[in-house]
Amino acid sequence: MTYAQPIKTAFVETLITLGDDHLILGHRLSEWCGHAPMLEEDLSLPNMALDLLGQANNLYSYAAELEGEGRSEDDIAFLRNARQYRNLLLVERPNGDFAHTVLRQLYFAAAMQPFWQATLNCSDERLNGFAGKAVKELATHIRHCGEWVIRLGDGTDESAQRMRKAVEELHIYTDELFQPNAAMRICVEAGLIADPAAQRDIWNTTIATIFKDAFLQVPEIAFPQQGGREGLHTEALGHLLSELQYMQRTYPGMTW
Repeated sequence: MTYAQPIKTAFVETLITLGDDHLILGHRLSEWCGHAPMLEEDLSLPNMALDLLGQANNLYSYAAELEGEGRSEDDIAFLRNARQYRNLLLVERPNGDFAHTVLRQLYFAAAMQPFWQATLNCSDERLNGFAGKAVKELATHIRHCGEWVIRLGDGTDESAQRMRKAVEELHIYTDELFQPNAAMRICVEAGLIADPAAQRDIWNTTIATIFKDAFLQVPEIAFPQQGGREGLHTEALGHLLSELQYMQRTYPGMTW
């Protein structure tokens, strides 16, 4: 489709923003490969990472094509500095223990699955195709991680304590899931993407249902942490990018 310049600029930025969420979280999950607490999770976590990295690749490729300035998806992924990324603060948080990882993934998937479901009704057919794939993948992520949250929250004293600690440390980052930046708001108004803010009630219901079975309390957050959508990140992103971008930075233009 052809878009007027202001809409196209906002759409390209939005595609990159969504791609950043999926790339950074996918990289975080990939860090578990070979380190998960059991063989099944040593397969499951990297598979979820591949789902996210595939979505990132689709979004970056489409953004590069619309932009028309000669950048590739690899250029977008690997040749920007931390301030140029627009990912959520939640997805850059270090893995911590297994409880932190599955809760972080649940928080993200429970917001993005209804977002992509609603985006299926928007006007860009190519993005709709990406959304159809993401809806199925993220539904699996919700089920898998939700079961682990329940298992750990309703498990031993040690596992329940670790899950409560994960909630305490990660819940402060969840408000940003529903706070679109300026470019995303333009795309919402143009009917290109769903409104992230409109998915909050669905997310609240999903989390409350799982937390009830896990004997966890949904905390009240007085001071939610935000800034990722504007390029203001924690130091964790810089450390992550030093690993993620190493090959491209060391061997510029390398191809497989």
